[in-house]
Amino acid sequence: MTDQYTMQDPAKQYPGPAEEMAQTQEGPGLEQRMPIKPDAGEQTYRGSGRLTGRRAVVTGADSGIGRAAAIAFAREGADVVLNYLPEEEADAREVVKLVEDAGRTAVAVPGDLTEEAFCQQLVQTAVDQLGGVDILANVAGRQQYVEDIADLTTEQFVDTYTTNVFAMFWLCKAAIAHMPPGSTIINTASLEAYQPAPILLDYASTKWAINGFSKALAQQVASKGIRVNVVAPGPVWTPLQVAGGQPPEALKSFGADQSPMGRPAQPAEMAPAFVFLASPESSYVNAATVSANGGTPTP
Repeated sequence: MTDQYTMQDPAKQYPGPAEEMAQTQEGPGLEQRMPIKPDAGEQTYRGSGRLTGRRAVVTGADSGIGRAAAIAFAREGADVVLNYLPEEEADAREVVKLVEDAGRTAVAVPGDLTEEAFCQQLVQTAVDQLGGVDILANVAGRQQYVEDIADLTTEQFVDTYTTNVFAMFWLCKAAIAHMPPGSTIINTASLEAYQPAPILLDYASTKWAINGFSKALAQQVASKGIRVNVVAPGPVWTPLQVAGGQPPEALKSFGADQSPMGRPAQPAEMAPAFVFLASPESSYVNAATVSANGGTPTP
């Protein structure tokens, strides 16, 4: 088992692309069905009390980066409300157990973030079940590749923006109404915001929008004692990729060309960025985008 606390060559810390990665599945995608299961730090993440007593809402918490963030938050001492789609229940049950094994409260709230009323309900659940909310990690996202704009339907374009941008807006608006000073919001952009792939026209443009939204909101709520920051991952091995996020033929080399590391990241490598931005130790970091892409320069 790779240990992210041991000094080692980061380019070789996790496996590179493999033929087995080319196996696809129908969306929204389950980690349990992936031929090579991502590492979300289940066996390795070690907490040190950096979020003791905090109350977090994490979207996309069943798998991938959201899963890694939820596990890390819990092991750092936070109680966690976990959101995911009902079809992702099998993966989510694993995360609920991991949070509870860390001695923290896990509140599972399956539901569709493309509905404004549900986003409001999700935040209210945190208030009702945990007594409040002081960390919001917007991780859930929609990514479906389309090679030609002629084939990109209005329905898909709207669905991608609703999931990635509108839901973030609704959740931030609902959460800020309850957040005390010292609270943090962490939104998830992507390397695609800076180096957009032509097959991800809708997805890439939402990630640019997330950056702009977050930087504006951070200035607006700083006087309330609330910080807003962004994590922008590069290629990360998650169900998002195998469930229509990438062409099947591209999966076997996924990460090799997109990162100087020559490999995709694992979700476990994203979790520390979320913990840092959620923790008071990043108190003077606001309106920032943390690029975690393996070395690709970004603005």
